[in-house]
Amino acid sequence: MTVLPELLASGYRVGGHYPWPCAVVDETLWSAAAANLASGALTLLSLWGETGRIHMAVLAEDAPEPIAVLSLDCPDGRYPSVGALHPPAIRLERAARDLFGLDAQGSPDDRPWLDHGRWGGATPPAASYPFLPIDGAGLHQIPVGPVHAGIIEPGHFRFTASGETVVRLEERLGYVHKGVDTLLAGAQVPRAGRIVARVSGDSTVAYGLAFAQAVEAALGIVPPQRAVWLRAVMAELERIANHLGDFGAICNDASFSIMLAHCAVLRERVLRAAAHCFGHRLMMDCIVPGGVGGDLDDTGLAMLRDLVVSLADAFEPLVSLYDNAASLLDRTVTTGILKPALARQFGAGGYVGRASGRGFDARRMPGYAPYDALTFAVPVLTEGDVNARVWIRIHEIRASLGLLEQLLSGLPEGPVLMSLEDVFAGPGEGMALVEAFRGDVLIWLRIVDGHIDRCHIRDASWFQWPLLEAVIEGNIVADFPLCNKSFNCSYSGHDL
Repeated sequence: MTVLPELLASGYRVGGHYPWPCAVVDETLWSAAAANLASGALTLLSLWGETGRIHMAVLAEDAPEPIAVLSLDCPDGRYPSVGALHPPAIRLERAARDLFGLDAQGSPDDRPWLDHGRWGGATPPAASYPFLPIDGAGLHQIPVGPVHAGIIEPGHFRFTASGETVVRLEERLGYVHKGVDTLLAGAQVPRAGRIVARVSGDSTVAYGLAFAQAVEAALGIVPPQRAVWLRAVMAELERIANHLGDFGAICNDASFSIMLAHCAVLRERVLRAAAHCFGHRLMMDCIVPGGVGGDLDDTGLAMLRDLVVSLADAFEPLVSLYDNAASLLDRTVTTGILKPALARQFGAGGYVGRASGRGFDARRMPGYAPYDALTFAVPVLTEGDVNARVWIRIHEIRASLGLLEQLLSGLPEGPVLMSLEDVFAGPGEGMALVEAFRGDVLIWLRIVDGHIDRCHIRDASWFQWPLLEAVIEGNIVADFPLCNKSFNCSYSGHDL
């Protein structure tokens, strides 16, 4: 039996925190939670700070209440490091130090993370960032980025190689830090929702959904049923569009450009249908607290039904093309293997985790409407290579098409939006965990008098970026684009 109920019972339960419990704990309980993360009894969902307090969200899938937040007061700005026992917490601790001055005592890595020496503090300039040392005869370093070829986000990758074989990869991120925490603090709920929807544009639906669910949990409101189903329609369209883009781009990085062209055509169909039905190609700002910003008319409903049929017909030949291209499979099979144990340790979500044996999907666990009324498979493979991550995307496209069929045929009638004007009675804390196309997105927030007092956002990429460093070791430098694209982590969603 999980230790989570015991931890919650030993701490001080906080009122007004929904839908999962929060408990204020002391340093002993905080360290006990860290030890249980290290043993695998708990999974780290996130770690974040605010002035004088550090928070940690954990998951225990076998507990009656599977998710909980543990909070530790640290008026002196110090707290026992979780990362000292559980490495997935290290980068989150470094970020909390940069943003709120909270020092993780005993951390194995106290280097700045988001602060590149331009915030006016004591942090040294970015040029003097101390990359980890590595010794050995005949080793050389290859610095890549932060500026890359093509129109992509910035990130620095420091390769140490022996000939063509990568011995170590170390990432330096934070170049697209936008100060989202500060922008959200004090913002009215509608404006905060627009900011959140722009944290990572390719997941704007998932972010909008997570923010809406967190607000609704904090305020104790339930959106209309039709709105809940329309949210899922948008989420599955977003998932399909991104998986199609990734499928083509991975193949393109192996010089199989015809797949990129075909997938781009199918992705464009999805985006155009979204624009027609919901007013925006990416469906940005379409999900709002209390429901959705617009309804789906009969013309849009018929268009989406036709889209599902045409995509299913056009997609399967592309799958056969991929599966029968020997030169392409030679590049993807056994390349960039993520071991299942490492995926479990880091709580890797999405196609990264599911390709390495971790079948976690927030639509199922902890679950949320309307997926509890729908039938869908969560594909899981164990090979952990680029090919497995491609096949997870293939299976998920098929599953999402099936979900759209169910959603469109069962779409309930009724209103799509409720007013929030009369529900800002007092302070409340809310939290949501939503399945985006690349994995679970977590949002925790506190609302006071209709304004966001504090909001924390955690993209799935926080636990996927470190794993990219692991999977490239032992592969050749030329395979990095394949590994990188098969992960497709978000820079913007990470850097905040």
